[in-house]
Amino acid sequence: MVEAGMETSQSIEVRAPLTECGAPPVPEVGCDLVTVPTRQGLEAVDILRRGAGDAVGPVLHDDGGDTLGFVVPPGTAAAWDVPGSTCTETDGRGLRLTPEPPVEGSGWLLPPGEADLATDPVVLRAALGEAARLIEAADGCQ
Repeated sequence: MVEAGMETSQSIEVRAPLTECGAPPVPEVGCDLVTVPTRQGLEAVDILRRGAGDAVGPVLHDDGGDTLGFVVPPGTAAAWDVPGSTCTETDGRGLRLTPEPPVEGSGWLLPPGEADLATDPVVLRAALGEAARLIEAADGCQ
């Protein structure tokens, strides 16, 4: 995982187990990854899950507990400008969403199969903004 505010060219690639025929059981999909601080990310996951419908896709966490990564559709990184977050392109490489985490030292908070294929970036942007406001309000009350 990367820290908030860092830019990286790291790609995410997951190896899927092979079927009896030797073919992967799930298709490759393009995606980008929005990385945010854990506290804001957990708030955003809660907001997204309380919303109408299935609004949240797979979410990664790093083993250090510093960041969460939201799988978003490819091309999101080109227009992503949310302060305190980073959107990393996968450089056109496919991603097989399997139970194994795609990056060493990470794990799935919301694994593929239990979530939509990707989080809508417009919905994620709104949830991250609401999460930031909730955190600011909570910190102001201390």
